[in-house]
Amino acid sequence: MAAAPGGGPRTPSVRIGPIDLAARVDEALAVQAVAFGLGPEEIEVRRHIVLRHLDHPCARALGAMTPDGDLVGFVYGMPNERGHWWSTVVEPYLRATGSAGWLDDSFVITELHVHPEFQNAGIGRTLITTITDAVDQPRSILSAIDTESPARGLYRSLGYRDLARQVHFPSAPTPYAVMGAPLPLLRRGQA
Repeated sequence: MAAAPGGGPRTPSVRIGPIDLAARVDEALAVQAVAFGLGPEEIEVRRHIVLRHLDHPCARALGAMTPDGDLVGFVYGMPNERGHWWSTVVEPYLRATGSAGWLDDSFVITELHVHPEFQNAGIGRTLITTITDAVDQPRSILSAIDTESPARGLYRSLGYRDLARQVHFPSAPTPYAVMGAPLPLLRRGQA
């Protein structure tokens, strides 16, 4: 397990390690709801999506837990397959930018969320670097809301770059950016 230092009195040290995300899906979605501003109906839809993703034999999940065992952050992903729904949506956008090859031999970060009270303490960085360090793929891809945000700043600091912007997912009210990075991800101080 990796350790992530706390960021002050409200963010005690947490431990990063593998979790049974299917067994803790409701806790994870509660973190995502607070971090991402989701309502109860959207949480229920996402619950089914997460559980379906976790059926993939190569899906991986890590959690950030307080000393008391509370889940305060999580990440999960899997090797990309062009037949997955996400790939079919982003492929035309990537093709338009000459980046469709990123869909092959990549590990997709499907979700990464940290409870707001625990953000800015290195937890998200530790989650994403730990999960990608353990995969066989030479690169990673993800999608993030296409706005300048702390999340996009984190991804850029890890080596992710924009592959396509203004990507529209069905039923998503805001456009996304698809980002990709070679693995291993950059560490602090690397350029």
